[in-house]
Amino acid sequence: NALKNLGLETHVIEFAPSLMNLQLDADGGAMLKHKIEALGVQVHTQRNTSAIVEGKDRRLRLEFADGESLETDLVVVSAGIRPQDSLLECLKVDKGPRGGFAVDEQCRTADPNIYAIGECASWSGQVFGLVAPGYDMARVVATNLCGGESLFTGADMSTKLKLLGVDVASVGDAHAKTQGAQSYCYTDGPAEIYRRIVVSEDGKRLLGAVLVGDAEQYGFLLQLHQGEQEIPGGPESLLLPAEGDDAGMTDLLGADAQICSCHNVSKGDVCSAVVDGATNLADLKSMTKASTGCGGCTQLATQVLNAELEALGVTVDKSLCPHFPLTRQELYHLVRVENIRSFDELIEKHGTGRGCDICKPTAASIFASCWNDYVLDTDKAPLQDTNDHFLANMQKNGTYSVVPRVAGGEITPDKLIVLGEVAKKYDLYTKITGGQRIDLFGATVDQLPLIWRELIDAGFETGHAYGKSVRTVKSCVGSTWCRYGLLDSVGMSLRIENRYKGLRAPHKLKFAVSGCTRECAEAQSKDVGVIATENGWNLYVCGNGGMRPRHADLFATDLDDDTLIRYIDRFLMFYVRTGDRLQRTSVWMEGLDGGLDYLREVIIEDSLGIAAQLEAEMLAVVDTYECEWKRAINDPASLKRFRSFINSDTDDESLRFVRERDQRRPAASGEEAEGKTTLQEIAG
Repeated sequence: NALKNLGLETHVIEFAPSLMNLQLDADGGAMLKHKIEALGVQVHTQRNTSAIVEGKDRRLRLEFADGESLETDLVVVSAGIRPQDSLLECLKVDKGPRGGFAVDEQCRTADPNIYAIGECASWSGQVFGLVAPGYDMARVVATNLCGGESLFTGADMSTKLKLLGVDVASVGDAHAKTQGAQSYCYTDGPAEIYRRIVVSEDGKRLLGAVLVGDAEQYGFLLQLHQGEQEIPGGPESLLLPAEGDDAGMTDLLGADAQICSCHNVSKGDVCSAVVDGATNLADLKSMTKASTGCGGCTQLATQVLNAELEALGVTVDKSLCPHFPLTRQELYHLVRVENIRSFDELIEKHGTGRGCDICKPTAASIFASCWNDYVLDTDKAPLQDTNDHFLANMQKNGTYSVVPRVAGGEITPDKLIVLGEVAKKYDLYTKITGGQRIDLFGATVDQLPLIWRELIDAGFETGHAYGKSVRTVKSCVGSTWCRYGLLDSVGMSLRIENRYKGLRAPHKLKFAVSGCTRECAEAQSKDVGVIATENGWNLYVCGNGGMRPRHADLFATDLDDDTLIRYIDRFLMFYVRTGDRLQRTSVWMEGLDGGLDYLREVIIEDSLGIAAQLEAEMLAVVDTYECEWKRAINDPASLKRFRSFINSDTDDESLRFVRERDQRRPAASGEEAEGKTTLQEIAG
């Protein structure tokens, strides 16, 4: 899929008669082959590559055992795993038939003092390449080392994955090898969906399943199989789309049904967590570790959690907070449709009470996204959180950072000198950030307007480092300087940053533009990434670094400048419209029904008929942009808030600093700190 997305003619060579022949039956493999070929990838099955030699028209030629051949420029071999067992050379233990340390049911080698688990272990001649069997082995070893008794008896190789965008899943005995097994099949040709279940001879137990094109039932079918429970409503009920949905069927699972295979969390464990106070997925993760491994059980774990809450009479509440029985998305649409301009009007019409530190900043963000009003207007300022309230990021010791915008990382020598002079004058700690900007740390709240006045006069503007908004657009030097550069990445990054600066969103947004596929700007780890190719720009979306890193997905290829901007306009405004509070673009996309494909339909194909409206809403934000700090320093009412104490002009004497590497930083506990340096002393 990666090769195809790079614009290459791509072929898949498979030795077996069908794709994924160990997991799928012949019909499932045929459906998968059809769906992959529909994506433009040619599939060749039953091909045994006997040699790779120099080609005539291409660099290489694959010669097959049947006399056929295929010429190509690039060969990628998917070879699976190979056990790392080099220690066998110096240890007197047995080796498995396919490599690895041969172990018994206690995961013990021939040497009773040596155990092996995971991909280096060979159990009954089999090496497991999945994480769940490794965890099971670890539990067995830990139990036995602690004096208990536990045996490893093999692993369920059921799996669910997305292959070239196609949902595929296999459960248990997918090939009906069990004695007396019966099969039921369902095929939806137009929708390209294939389902097959394998049941016991009496039709009461699920032995296996194959799902291609729609794997939503995987979680439920897996637990039905592993729990050896009787099939509810007969086998055919598991195949029909209306009856096969997981929702409402979790009560059919027994307490021992495994919900999370990575951490061996059962339905009973989830239910116990609810009794002990878990009311949401975050609580459940903290208390049981469910959904913290591969993440494949998230949907089923959430369903069991919500079903148990409802069974206990607890309403599953999706409200933003106690003051609004609505989600952020619903609030956004009410504000937009009803032209609501203030929090008082919003809470009077659709909420109760006076609001809180959840709904107020959320409403402030929505107002900024919809109307782009100044965040420190009299009625907007009380809604802001600390950072937005002072247009700066509060640091650990109560001081603030100053982060002027350096669009695309491009800065003149004169502006660099100004930053140095300001940092020196106010004794600020300076650091170049990963987003190609310069942070100035250690400013007190009363110093902020003074510092920003000097920066504004020098041509700087706010970098919005304090807001849930567009932060930076990182770039390489592109075709302007680099011998590998294909397009002007700096010019495009400047265009993008200057267009979207100040856009308020459910969460912070980071961009990058790379001038070639060497990717020096790391565009594929950003919410919006742009990479130059010989044919135009490739657009990537919904990536992020941070606590839960995610690689961005390729969204569109070979775009001209204007089309690229148009797609980004639509993407960002659709996210602003529908994203949940403090939800990164990656999590937002994962929650969309249809994920990346649905997003392409909405943004590129305009399936909802809202593309023009999204563009118009973005243009309104762009046209009404103003630097918040430039307005603040010229607004006497705004300046009144920038004081360390509301009833005194004295400095905050509690601040203590130390010198380190010729710069001032906050003193740690127990450190001998220098005295507080006042603004007057610095200026003098």
